[in-house]
Amino acid sequence: MLNIITKKTITVAALVALGAAPVSVLATNGMNLEGYGPEATGMGGASMAWDNGSAAMMNNPATLGLMHEGESRLDVAIGTLGPDIASDAPAGAAAFGATDESSSSSLFIMPALGYVKRSGKVSYGFGVYSQGGMGTEYDNGAFMTGGAPFASGETVRSEVGVGRFLVPLAYTVNENFTVGGSVDFVWAGMDLQMDVGGAQFGDMVAALGGTQKFGSASGTMVQGFAGMISGGMLDPDGPVNWARFDFSDDSDFTGSAGSTGFGGKIGGTYKIGKLKLGGSYHSKTSLGDMKASDAEVSFSINGNDAGVGGAPNGTINPAFTQKVAVSGEVKIKDFQWPEIIAFGAAYDVSDKLMIAADYKRIMWSKVMQDFNMSFVADAVQADPGAAAFGGAAMDMNLNQDWEDQNVLLIGAAYKVSDPLTLRAGLNLANNPVPDEYMNPLFPAIIKNHVTLGVGYVMSDVSNINFSLAYAPPVSQTTDYGQSTPTGKGVEVTHSQTNSQLMYSYVF
Repeated sequence: MLNIITKKTITVAALVALGAAPVSVLATNGMNLEGYGPEATGMGGASMAWDNGSAAMMNNPATLGLMHEGESRLDVAIGTLGPDIASDAPAGAAAFGATDESSSSSLFIMPALGYVKRSGKVSYGFGVYSQGGMGTEYDNGAFMTGGAPFASGETVRSEVGVGRFLVPLAYTVNENFTVGGSVDFVWAGMDLQMDVGGAQFGDMVAALGGTQKFGSASGTMVQGFAGMISGGMLDPDGPVNWARFDFSDDSDFTGSAGSTGFGGKIGGTYKIGKLKLGGSYHSKTSLGDMKASDAEVSFSINGNDAGVGGAPNGTINPAFTQKVAVSGEVKIKDFQWPEIIAFGAAYDVSDKLMIAADYKRIMWSKVMQDFNMSFVADAVQADPGAAAFGGAAMDMNLNQDWEDQNVLLIGAAYKVSDPLTLRAGLNLANNPVPDEYMNPLFPAIIKNHVTLGVGYVMSDVSNINFSLAYAPPVSQTTDYGQSTPTGKGVEVTHSQTNSQLMYSYVF
């Protein structure tokens, strides 16, 4: 699967202009952030039925109609995400030189900007927000493949960020009923440096006898390997030690592969005395295929050493091992953000206390059945050993089979005094990623969050809001390692500490 995160220690998003790149953030509700805006996030992310500022355009645009008549609001925010991810090498992998690894991606910074205004019955504005993403970075990815020599020994990492420029519009039908929606320009960026062990790669290729349990690889490049085996050039019992897929840039603002497209939302709210009800529908995005023209696929291949020096087939003989680096263009096919259906309620218990609860269903199953990547080699190759692959193509598919995610968001806000409001909440979700296909590079396995928040009115026109979210550690062992020499999976442990700080100018 792909979708991701990371620059080694800090990733900063450009959220200032239409062409800005998305910040890469680590998965929370799958790849979706647990909350948008510190007012909502402080309450577990519940936001369907009350005025939560410009973040409404990411939540339920209809709540913009709950603003005071004639009010304008400018929100400037910055968020931090602090993932703590460790991957334990499979039992027995130490014999192959594989060690436990911790991801060095530990801090991500996310700016955001939103402006909204209510004029009569109409509320409108614009904003730029990070949608979500995921990923990791490990200095040595040998643990993923079962150890040396089944890995390149180089850094493995993943990074995906999705951002939106939004134009919302809400209409107050009457004092009880509002409707709203938004048109979203969506962009996505992706980097990937991933090793696949020889046994894993072989299992993906039907022509090499693979079962294709975890995915498939096909095309003229793969057929070339099969031809070399039948021609006696490659060891039939172990033609490939490892394969490496590499497309990555050095920017904190873009991914090597990128695409753009559109999405949208519609929503409504209805007031019944002290009770407010709300709901929204977020459409599936229409992103184009991501492309990177500077990609490289490299292989460590084994020549057929049968009968040489007494070495039987299947024995790795360094004298017959060669690295081949093939340059070309990679395309990530049909990566989309899913539909989201949400509804909820907010109730004013008193002038000081409000409680809110939402239910959200994120339709991952419709967009995360698999991760599909194609590669077309350049006609002319810089590596002489790759000349035979000039113009060859490979299609690679990694099974994902994510489940839809159910999220319960519960929170409360208590007005201690005129300037001070305290908030608390829970964000409770199932893990959409099955054990069978969870990849340590993409551990979108976080389940629950505990959140706290505070708001302070500094003057008639200025206020600040802050939220803190903690996701307790969760662990998951992937079955992906069943095709490695150890036959065991990698155990990933993931926790998070996230925050958002926002200044609002109300005029």
